[in-house]
Amino acid sequence: MQTIDQLISQAPIFAGLAPAHIALIAGCARNEHVDAGTLLLREGDPAERFFLIRRGQVALELHAPQRGALVIETLHAGDVVGWSWLFAPYRWQLDGRATHTSELVSFDGSCLRGKCEADHELGYQLMRQFAARLVETLQATRLQLLDVYGHARVPE
Repeated sequence: MQTIDQLISQAPIFAGLAPAHIALIAGCARNEHVDAGTLLLREGDPAERFFLIRRGQVALELHAPQRGALVIETLHAGDVVGWSWLFAPYRWQLDGRATHTSELVSFDGSCLRGKCEADHELGYQLMRQFAARLVETLQATRLQLLDVYGHARVPE
């Protein structure tokens, strides 16, 4: 059985972090098991946690009036669910729902922000890792928009 330190050190988001930083991060983490259909994030609610998917799948959803929930991204093992814990006002911007029974590592965002404030090198390294993933997400969203709207006719 692996420790939380070992589990998170294998995740791409924490790749290359010093063992001392992994230990600090692990101090804010716990293992969780959720059933399919479990709502992990609800748009507008306080963003107090984020998750690393170990096994399973989580759909990020956006509510559209008269259409209901639209899946905008599906996350898998190794992916991180939730960025809003990192940025004030710390409120979820989307819903996140487990679509399969999932094994997660759950991180207390407030705990981790406090450790980053106390150890600026940890804060810098985490922000660097999370910012790189955010850029990837924005690029993927841009490509999705081009796919959806790229062939739309421009009104004359």
